[in-house]
Amino acid sequence: MELLIVISIMLILMLIAIPNMLNIRAQANETSALQSLHAVQEAETQYEANYPQDGYACSLAALGGEGKSGPPSAQAAQLLPNDLASGQKSGYTFNIVNCTKTTVNDHDMITSYEVTAVPQAVGKTGHRGFCLDMSGEIKSDPSGGTNCTVPLQ
Repeated sequence: MELLIVISIMLILMLIAIPNMLNIRAQANETSALQSLHAVQEAETQYEANYPQDGYACSLAALGGEGKSGPPSAQAAQLLPNDLASGQKSGYTFNIVNCTKTTVNDHDMITSYEVTAVPQAVGKTGHRGFCLDMSGEIKSDPSGGTNCTVPLQ
């Protein structure tokens, strides 16, 4: 009988702890997403310095690349780790959107971009979506999408 009581208490504690643990994981994923947005911004700045004729990269793949596949290039600059360059990291999906392109001497140059990070499963892998513009300002979308209107403080 005592064993049943102990098991019952343990089950009740687990039922209380599991939702809290999932919430902590979602918060950790959000923190990782914010750090990843900063990493993409730093990679974009370095990309623009390394390839001024191209401006910024308009894809994460252009910022990534394997070091063993050869020297860095405008198509694989090797500035981001592969997990982030793939667009999937820590429960979030990353993308570079809203690229502005101008043509200079018959060559396309990207002059602006926006980076988005949205949870793969809203409420489970993260609660908020995030957007980063060229100025480095990060805004959030409380509903987990890309309609980012709430500035982070």
